[in-house]
Amino acid sequence: MQTTTLYDQDFYAWTQHQVDLLRSGRLADLDIENLVEEIESLGKQQRQELRNRLGVLLGHLLKWHYQPEARSKSWRATIQGQRQEIRRHLKENPSLKPYLSEAIEIGYEKGLNLVDQETPLDPNQLPQVCPFSETDIFEQPVDWPP
Repeated sequence: MQTTTLYDQDFYAWTQHQVDLLRSGRLADLDIENLVEEIESLGKQQRQELRNRLGVLLGHLLKWHYQPEARSKSWRATIQGQRQEIRRHLKENPSLKPYLSEAIEIGYEKGLNLVDQETPLDPNQLPQVCPFSETDIFEQPVDWPP
């Protein structure tokens, strides 16, 4: 028979209890196993956020580059907004910088999926490896030529 714990019953209450235990120095009473799992999960979420934002950014850069006739203010705003959020995310999590090239590679796959969903372009006809340099991705003016 499995015992139901506060962690299983009410996650938010469990987090608040763990905070109280930490603040009061009652380290022996902490739910170490679940704390380790949750902290590890938080780190993975930071990597996932970077990949997801890069996917949106790279998908819009692909659309911008390969569909110049369909460029819009909305696409420009998405490109600029994602660049800002990625810069902010990397500033807040500088240890993600060594992971950036891998995140770009994964994000590019997501970007190709976005192009497939949102445009008549065939992603198989586009470069299968990210054609954009980090300068293109993060700094190139949105009005750069196709």
